[in-house]
Amino acid sequence: MADAYDAIIIGSGPNGLAAAITLAQKQWRVLVLEAADTIGGGTRTKGLTLPGFHHDVCSAVHPTAVVSPFFQSLDLARHGLEFIQPELPLAHPLANGRAAVLHRSLDETVAGLGRDGWRYHALFETLITNSAKLYPDILDPLSLPRHPFLMARFGVGAMLPARTLAKLAFRDEPARALLAGNAAHSVLPLESPFTSAIGLMLQMTAHAAGWPVAKGGSQAIAEALAAELKSLGGEIRCGHKVTFLAELPASRVVLFDTSPRQLIDIAGSALPSGYQRRLHAFKHGPGVFKIDYALDGPVPWLNESCRKAGTVHVGGTLDEIAHSEAQACHGEHPDRPFVLVSQPTVCDPSRAPEGKHVLWAYCHVPAGSTRDMSHIINAQIERFAPGFRDRILAAHTLNTVQMEAYNGNYIGGDIVGGMANWAQLLTRPIVSLNPYATPNPRLYLCSASTPPAGGVHGMCGSNAARAVLRRHRA
Repeated sequence: MADAYDAIIIGSGPNGLAAAITLAQKQWRVLVLEAADTIGGGTRTKGLTLPGFHHDVCSAVHPTAVVSPFFQSLDLARHGLEFIQPELPLAHPLANGRAAVLHRSLDETVAGLGRDGWRYHALFETLITNSAKLYPDILDPLSLPRHPFLMARFGVGAMLPARTLAKLAFRDEPARALLAGNAAHSVLPLESPFTSAIGLMLQMTAHAAGWPVAKGGSQAIAEALAAELKSLGGEIRCGHKVTFLAELPASRVVLFDTSPRQLIDIAGSALPSGYQRRLHAFKHGPGVFKIDYALDGPVPWLNESCRKAGTVHVGGTLDEIAHSEAQACHGEHPDRPFVLVSQPTVCDPSRAPEGKHVLWAYCHVPAGSTRDMSHIINAQIERFAPGFRDRILAAHTLNTVQMEAYNGNYIGGDIVGGMANWAQLLTRPIVSLNPYATPNPRLYLCSASTPPAGGVHGMCGSNAARAVLRRHRA
């Protein structure tokens, strides 16, 4: 009897949908199964606080989406997806009402960094000019570099600990703090090798393509991907939790947009015990404590640039951020955490009633933490925006345990699919020439626990699907 489907994908996050689309483009019969009642994984938007307020539950700002080779290969605008650029990609408030500001324009950013301006220009100008050539190599890291000399130029700085690069490259706090805040997206101590990679990537992308939000919320990305899949004949079923492989319809292959741990739980004896032991050794990092706010007005930042930025990094100096991130990674709760803040309503007023705003904020905490960090996050924002608490109409919180309950991929509240330290950056989830494949030729992993790791770019799913197509020709 013929298989009911060529491929079944478990999980409807951006990577699962990307894998499904890549296979459907080759006329494969594809079914996506999602345990939740809506698609999206890390790109869901919900009314978490008050009527009329729309909050991104996980991912909110999408620099990697607009530069992803996979996303660029699709016309998602025809399915209603619109990216909106804020006036400023990023502001980083400092003491006494000052701020380091990341403009779209390299020249404007340089002008605001004083004596570090020329150093910033020297570090980024070549990367920005050649960014379109770099993105395919950075986001498809297991293939041979198409531009090896450019990748080497990027890699010289990328391999350094962020704290080291910040102090070597810059003399003053604003430029150092900018790099520290961006590098902190790695969710690693800034003394760790390769933490500069994410910082350089994000700052390069701010200049080359911006840090946009999806109009109406991140759910629009998932909806557009789903519409593209359905236009190719693919199917999606929500509210369908997969517990065992035997529950699935017949298919040639199964792709897991899940954590390695969930792959083991579902596949069981279909995977060799030795491979399972190697997957169990895959490490997850700190989790997040997240707050979504409904506000009766904009955040009263002391610095005017912070009021125009789509993203605000709240954490103070390089040393403060480094201390905070080290605490979270070493099992401590930061007393002055680095807080990632997104304020989408500065450019997308559709997220809230007229005159009102939504705010999205989280900090890194030890994995599995249930501590309420609300008052600490509020205090950090208030430090740079006196009167912030008075703007809060309602708030919704998620600790690490609740994060994992919301999305089983977020082990211990880890929202980036596993530690991206030097040992796991390219060898995720195990050391392998084909990390998407398992020893069972029917089973594949396509989640952020594979290269190139976390972010809304779909490349883990697209790369996994291409690995399937190479192995299963015809």
